[in-house]
Amino acid sequence: MVIDCAIIGGGPAGLAAALVLGRARRSALVVDDARPRNAVTAAGHGYPTRDGVPPGELRRLAREELAAYPGIRLRSGKVAAIESRAGRFRVHLEGGGGFEARTVLLAAGLKEQLPDIPGLRELYGTSLFNCPYCDGWELRDASLVAISTGGNLFQQAKQLLVWSRDLLVCTHGRGQLSPQQQQALEARGARVARAPIAALEGSGGKLHAVRFADGSRIARSGGFVTPDAMLGTPLGAMLGCAHDAHGVLLVDGFGRTSVPGVYAAGDTAGMSPSQVVGAAASGNRAAFSIGGDLAEADFGPA
Repeated sequence: MVIDCAIIGGGPAGLAAALVLGRARRSALVVDDARPRNAVTAAGHGYPTRDGVPPGELRRLAREELAAYPGIRLRSGKVAAIESRAGRFRVHLEGGGGFEARTVLLAAGLKEQLPDIPGLRELYGTSLFNCPYCDGWELRDASLVAISTGGNLFQQAKQLLVWSRDLLVCTHGRGQLSPQQQQALEARGARVARAPIAALEGSGGKLHAVRFADGSRIARSGGFVTPDAMLGTPLGAMLGCAHDAHGVLLVDGFGRTSVPGVYAAGDTAGMSPSQVVGAAASGNRAAFSIGGDLAEADFGPA
């Protein structure tokens, strides 16, 4: 049997799309590898009626709701490849097996690569985070550190000063921060450290201090770091979908990629800002597009 939609990724975008398609009496199979980017996050924020709920609990609730719709199935695993065959898509699963679908929704999100700083991984998700709009409220007025090795450090630091005036800005010896930007930050009370970070010191998930390669040490209780991010799946490029220089798939306002029958939602489609509520909305919108396009195909020319 050929299903209506193969949904690659069981995060908020994929699950929201599955819910819409299930209610539209469409068939869909959600394939998820159970390795979400926010797995280390204790509480998600910004989602009305669910502020502070752990992301894993949101996924559990969504999967529980999908059980009411007989056309929707969930499968643990990872997709190895997708082939386009005569207007259909053959989905090959790692370890063998597969299925055919009329359309594909790519919603596998992003994978993060943290800066190589000793101690960072042990603190990430408990006292160090990547998004102040998600976790800044809990760290308001605390002694914060901002760490980035890229060109967004100035923008990040400017925003963090809203949550706390006690801010240490670290370039880790590589971050792009001009003398004028440093002066502007220091004029507003921030401290700037350009030395490489030797380690982040802490215990029980709580940051205590930033130790630098020159031997100096500055006490901190929390902060924000900018990880490098990459797409959670290369399937879009394998299918020939147009993408930008970072690999993010280019879509229209309803999630359609440049390849007919292939859609993308959430971070896979360059959603910004990268939050659960936005990903769910993106998946919802893509599902409307999928349902409408399938209806047009089923109806045929007038």
